Amino acid sequence: MADSKTILIAEDSSVILNLTKKILELQKYRIVSAKNGGEVIKQVESQPIDCVLMDINIPVKDGMECTREIRRHSDPRIAKIPVIAITGNANNYSMEQFREAGVTDYLPKPLDFDALVRVVKQYIG
Repeated sequence: MADSKTILIAEDSSVILNLTKKILELQKYRIVSAKNGGEVIKQVESQPIDCVLMDINIPVKDGMECTREIRRHSDPRIAKIPVIAITGNANNYSMEQFREAGVTDYLPKPLDFDALVRVVKQYIG
């Protein structure tokens, strides 16, 4: 197998973070995490990240703002990282708002872990 891909999980709930991490580690992905929006940009700048699972309701800077910041990044490698939004209240956002922010795709909470694996593989293999 090729070098494992690295996924950044931006999630403030330890339960969701740990479950998601276990599921993705079983798929041989390397996982790093950020508990708030301030940590997201630090993580993507400090190491190669292949995909971001972005909780929309994280503290400090919400997921939409983090995604916009990633898309505006001066490093093209960072600016094009796939961002998969995860939200329990997708109804608060339209697909248009997700697209405007630069979200690649989104998954509703509670997470369907089969769908999670499928969507991640769709973007990073």
